[in-house]
Amino acid sequence: MLIDGKQNTVWSSNASVQSNSTIAVLQDDGDFILKDNVSGETLWESFYYPTDTILAGMQIGFNSRTGRESFLTAWKNENDPAPGNFVYGLTDERPAQSVAWNGTKPHWRSGPWNGWKFTGIQDIAEGYSNGIFVTPNNQMGAASMTFNNFDNSDVSIGVISTTGMVEVWYKEREQNKWNFKLAAPLDPCDAYGTCGPFSVCSRNHAPTCECPKGFLPRSNEEWSKGNWTSGCVRRTELMCNENRSNLSFNASKLDGFWKVGQMKLPDHYVYLYDKTDQGGCSQWCLSNCSCLAYAYPDGIGCLVWVTDLIDMQQLVKSGEDLYLRLANSDLGVKSRQTAIIVSFVSISVGFLLGVLICCVRRWKANRRDRHLREQRSETRKWFTIKSIRKRGKVKGHLADKKGTLIDTSQDNIQENPASSKGSSELPIVDFNRIKIATNNFSEANKLGEGGFGTVYKGSLEDGQQIAVKRLSSHSGQGMEEFKNEVILISKLQHRNLVRLLGCCIQGEEKIVILEYMKNKSLDTFLFDRTKRLELDWAKRFSIIQGIARGLLYLHRDSCLRIIHRDMKASNILLDDEMNPKISDFGLARTFRVTQELANTGRVVGTFGYMSPEYAMSGQFSEKSDVYSFGVLLLEIVSSKKNTGFGYHEKYLNLLGRAWQLWNECKAPELLDQSLADSCTPTKVKRCIQIGLLCVQDHAADRPTMSNVVLMLSSSEELPQPRQPTFTFQNLQESDRFQSAIRLCNGSINEISISMVQGR
Repeated sequence: MLIDGKQNTVWSSNASVQSNSTIAVLQDDGDFILKDNVSGETLWESFYYPTDTILAGMQIGFNSRTGRESFLTAWKNENDPAPGNFVYGLTDERPAQSVAWNGTKPHWRSGPWNGWKFTGIQDIAEGYSNGIFVTPNNQMGAASMTFNNFDNSDVSIGVISTTGMVEVWYKEREQNKWNFKLAAPLDPCDAYGTCGPFSVCSRNHAPTCECPKGFLPRSNEEWSKGNWTSGCVRRTELMCNENRSNLSFNASKLDGFWKVGQMKLPDHYVYLYDKTDQGGCSQWCLSNCSCLAYAYPDGIGCLVWVTDLIDMQQLVKSGEDLYLRLANSDLGVKSRQTAIIVSFVSISVGFLLGVLICCVRRWKANRRDRHLREQRSETRKWFTIKSIRKRGKVKGHLADKKGTLIDTSQDNIQENPASSKGSSELPIVDFNRIKIATNNFSEANKLGEGGFGTVYKGSLEDGQQIAVKRLSSHSGQGMEEFKNEVILISKLQHRNLVRLLGCCIQGEEKIVILEYMKNKSLDTFLFDRTKRLELDWAKRFSIIQGIARGLLYLHRDSCLRIIHRDMKASNILLDDEMNPKISDFGLARTFRVTQELANTGRVVGTFGYMSPEYAMSGQFSEKSDVYSFGVLLLEIVSSKKNTGFGYHEKYLNLLGRAWQLWNECKAPELLDQSLADSCTPTKVKRCIQIGLLCVQDHAADRPTMSNVVLMLSSSEELPQPRQPTFTFQNLQESDRFQSAIRLCNGSINEISISMVQGR
């Protein structure tokens, strides 16, 4: 018991003892124990009553028989240790999963335990499973999670913060500093139920939420505004035969399953312990009308879902296979019965085909030439964009008889009468030629996927290598983005922009053909432990300058003023000489010469690169691209992703860490330490300062791209940056940095290489 000077009880263990010979012992592992000094009996110990922190050797969990449960409870705020709103513990499901609750509502969950890890945690760090072990919910109705030290660490701790963040930290032997291991929720997809029922959240796609195959948005209006909480609904109701005697008659209409890989499994699963193989699990689900999906994860077994599928997430490096139950018509495959009927009819009329085959060949030969002529005509017609009236001015693009794109914007005609003379030729490529070039869109030719669709490598008859972007029919982006990309890139010519070689519009196929980049995208080098070593400081600085020049061209120097709106590492392609080229103009918007700001009800882009004004209110301008460039610049310097970066003291993204180091006059520590021998410290610090200037809260405070290009090429003194908002730090920590910015002693030119130290 603790009492104050007025004999008031401040804290009590609530343990009543007969003896007055009680002693208190603080053990080396941090366990605070009350013992009877005579009998040696333990009367109370702190490990059984956790607060907001769990130490190695502690357990949290529940026992249904005794009704006892232990969990972590967050502080009310940073200065008040009274119980707050957030609680972290295990669920009583089988298998158990860990959940952070905000009051009675789930805030974040880990997914079920499979015997060595929680299956729904994104990008689990190496060694994660060594520090946590869950004892399954057994016949006694009990489960517990034991927390241990991670490999090569002296101390490991887990914390539930005042904002509901579940954090894990460790201190390595021979190093006197804390290292970040895990933090969740770290982005909108981690938050519980972001996308609503039957919808999948993905941090690497735009839009963030998508309906899986066989489902449609419940409200298209809300989805267009970026509000996904209503989720998705089935395109076609399930068959679910009530009359089992008619099973064979309805065989062609039976429901089936569609596999979705790398998934954080949805919440509210039911464990079927008696289904010992995947076939039995699948059959049980198919024979029960209430079953909507099933999974058979390694280490767990059969899980089924009989309620709405909530909190689904597409993971990057982990996840499980989820089998969604769909109506037969949504599976996209022919039933066996239908195939038999078609085969029978085909055989019956086979001799007729033999008689007609010569006529058909001749007819096709005549039709082929006519079709190609019509296709070119229809393509030019398709490119005619209907007039869009804005403030009484007409904007549009037309194609002339040769397929040349001509800008018909009245603004552009008035201000640049010769614009039509500078129009670039846009070849229309036959679809069959593209199929041959990509080996019929072979998986071996696949380069990657994005919001647009899939990108393939191709090789034309003359040996020229190309990149083929094929529009996906069910992607979040569609026809408008396709028009944007083709029309905008065809008008742009710059050494730091990807070059458009042609396009194809044939039936449902919408394809863009671009120059092939052997080195693919910047992120494949920057965030890979091995390949990032190929980018020394000179190459990185050249890439930074090239991106800046490309953006300046888009904003000020091209015939159109263009806001990219999706600047990120994966949209920067690298040619054979590592020259950067900006790509993916599907989300780009054009501005009038006098226009400074625009609004949209549909916020699109990538989390972590969005400016505050765009993410929160839909406002975008040139300064939105400047913000994204600032994030990208800091990523290039550090080789760390903004959204995937973690650091202690609650700075859980790259911007927060960069700002902290800047305030402590330790900015060069942000540098990827593999560059220490190849860099110029003054340039490193200058780049970090420019990056922080670009990510300031207010758009008016950020430099223009023309200013950025000048800053990168000069040595003039730069203004001091202000703190960025999106640092994922809690409000109390943020308040500590609202005082005036502390300037480092000396100028940039006085920084020496000795400040760059390994971590």
